[in-house]
Amino acid sequence: MSAVTLTPRALYEEVAELLRQRIFSRELEPGSWIDELRLAEEYGISRTPLREALKVLAAEGLVTMKVRRGAYVTEVSEKDLTDVYHLLSLLESDAAGVVAGHASEAELAELERLHAELEAAAKPGHVDREHFFALNERFHMRLLAIANNRWRDQMVADLRKVMKLNRHNSLLKAGRIDESLNEHRAIMAAIKARDPDAAMARTQEHFRNGLQAAN
Repeated sequence: MSAVTLTPRALYEEVAELLRQRIFSRELEPGSWIDELRLAEEYGISRTPLREALKVLAAEGLVTMKVRRGAYVTEVSEKDLTDVYHLLSLLESDAAGVVAGHASEAELAELERLHAELEAAAKPGHVDREHFFALNERFHMRLLAIANNRWRDQMVADLRKVMKLNRHNSLLKAGRIDESLNEHRAIMAAIKARDPDAAMARTQEHFRNGLQAAN
């Protein structure tokens, strides 16, 4: 039996991640056409792994394939954003409730450390929005990991990729980082109090406010 090579798979996944980061950084703007020929030349690859990478991004909702027109970075409508935040609110508030009821003391201490990093990143006069939102995502994903439902984790990861298409609009709203930090304090207080209902309610409030800022 001949050996199986994984190189082509690894290549298209690597290309998908490169494009994903260019989309998140706004180097590839929502609604912009993706020039496959130029990108293939830039990366020094054939168009086959590039097209496979675009299929991955299309499945994630980051790229839209249009018949006879090629691939475009997805434009997120107001309804899309509302739907994404609604689902994230349901999934992540459920996770917060599980964590409040079942997390170990060591796991709670880990969440507190992440929250402390958020506090430090939002120090007046020294705010780095990109760093803050990276830490914010780490906190949310760690909370999900502690809740320990891999199917929920997978759904949230995909929804958060779509949310990032519109993230910079929320970043620019005056006072949003302070509001977000206050909401995180309330979530942490509910979790530490071992109050699942309050943890769920505070998390849902966090996403409601996040949607208003994103719009």
